[in-house]
Amino acid sequence: MNRRKAFPARSAQQGAVLVEAMIAILIFSMGILAIVGLQAAMIKNTGDSKYRADASYIAQQRIGLMWSDPGNLATYLENNTNISDLLPGGLRTTAQSGVQYTVTVTWQQPGEAQHNYTTIATISGG
Repeated sequence: MNRRKAFPARSAQQGAVLVEAMIAILIFSMGILAIVGLQAAMIKNTGDSKYRADASYIAQQRIGLMWSDPGNLATYLENNTNISDLLPGGLRTTAQSGVQYTVTVTWQQPGEAQHNYTTIATISGG
């Protein structure tokens, strides 16, 4: 009597669990790397938004000082004043065009492009 085996030989399936485990580890590792990449992008974006908020605050603070002292508006005009203690590579410029005053704050993080924040206010009474 010649019987056929219903199941493949045991040697044909040896190592299948090892291959499955290696594939599972590979997929898990790719997921961890993706999460680390997202975390790095989040940290960078958080830093960028902090600098934008700081630049906005600096410009609005300057406008506020000018509004509170309309008799001395000319003393607030400036060109590329160093504000590196507040923003990395920071400069502030205040310019006048009639009764409109423009405050521009620029900053540059190392290895990044230069960023600007500009605000315009109309102040009369000077």
